[in-house]
Amino acid sequence: MTRANIELGNVTPHNIKQLKQLNTVVFPVTYNDKFYKDVLEAGELAKLAYYNDIVVGAVCCRIDTVEKSRKLYIMTLGCLYPYRRLGIGTMMVEHVLKYVEEDGNFDSIFLHVQISNEGAIDFYKKFGFEIVETKQHYYKRIEPADAHVLQKNLRKPTTNGTHEQ
Repeated sequence: MTRANIELGNVTPHNIKQLKQLNTVVFPVTYNDKFYKDVLEAGELAKLAYYNDIVVGAVCCRIDTVEKSRKLYIMTLGCLYPYRRLGIGTMMVEHVLKYVEEDGNFDSIFLHVQISNEGAIDFYKKFGFEIVETKQHYYKRIEPADAHVLQKNLRKPTTNGTHEQ
């Protein structure tokens, strides 16, 4: 048996429809046109995952700056069900972790996960993410509507309240 070829590729105007289709299948929420417009400008923060040249997953992030804190927000990270547990999600998370490490200027990475999605929660915990908050009624039109905020801190708090690398 030959080894599968798994790789990440850029999101472009030529393949953005594949990302839209993938998100429709993988996620219980719908993303608007602005989401996809922003993704096209995200560069390394938006990647399609290919399994033997077939799009099977994607990760889309953005940079959030709040009160002198620079965070990377994972807006979406998903993989088609038949291709899960093959290392594709891990490759996407590792791409994000490498990005923030090379940048060196992020305080944390965070994302929202539906409270019933134990598989995703366990997956992110393997990478050092922790549940830091639960937002009531975060999702519209899906049940359960609550979401956990998972976060991975990248800097250690110092005694004076600032952060160091």
